[in-house]
Amino acid sequence: MGRMNIMLFHSTYGLRPAVHAAADRLRAAGHEVRVPDLFEGHTFDTVEEGMAFKDEVGKDELLKRAVLAAAPYSDQGLVYAGFSFGASVAQTLALGDAKARGLLLLHGTSDIAESASVDELPVQLHVADPDPFESHDWQTSWYLQMQRTGADVEVYRYPGAGHLFTDAELPDFDQDAAELTWKVSLGFLATL
Repeated sequence: MGRMNIMLFHSTYGLRPAVHAAADRLRAAGHEVRVPDLFEGHTFDTVEEGMAFKDEVGKDELLKRAVLAAAPYSDQGLVYAGFSFGASVAQTLALGDAKARGLLLLHGTSDIAESASVDELPVQLHVADPDPFESHDWQTSWYLQMQRTGADVEVYRYPGAGHLFTDAELPDFDQDAAELTWKVSLGFLATL
């Protein structure tokens, strides 16, 4: 199994213990994992607080922080991964990085630039079904656009799970869905 260099981005809750727990799980499987703190120490108890902070800092600044965090390692061929808002950041960076090895999206996606193009980038999305932030129509459109970029996309849906269902500290948590997500994700990483 190949050892991947993974850049794992947190959700709008910030860099909370659940993100470190996820990183540890990936490390236990033999991967190298970095978890940049795009919120510079701020964490939140509600989605609303986190989103307000995210909007205050601004998308451009947060993306800049993400790019700066990834830049020193991008030559090695990174796997970009993230939770919810972090998934949208990971997607943006992966589509802009010709050396990206893979993209693991947990609970989120992002807009795709018309000009985006990749060479069969392996992409895996794990998402609640239904998801309060990503409608089926959005997901269908996203899937078609990702395929148009040249990505090799797999989507896993988890009926009845909450939005951030891998986070044991949140009401969204779903033990079965979380375990299955990690099992499938680790299998995906092993193929890269």
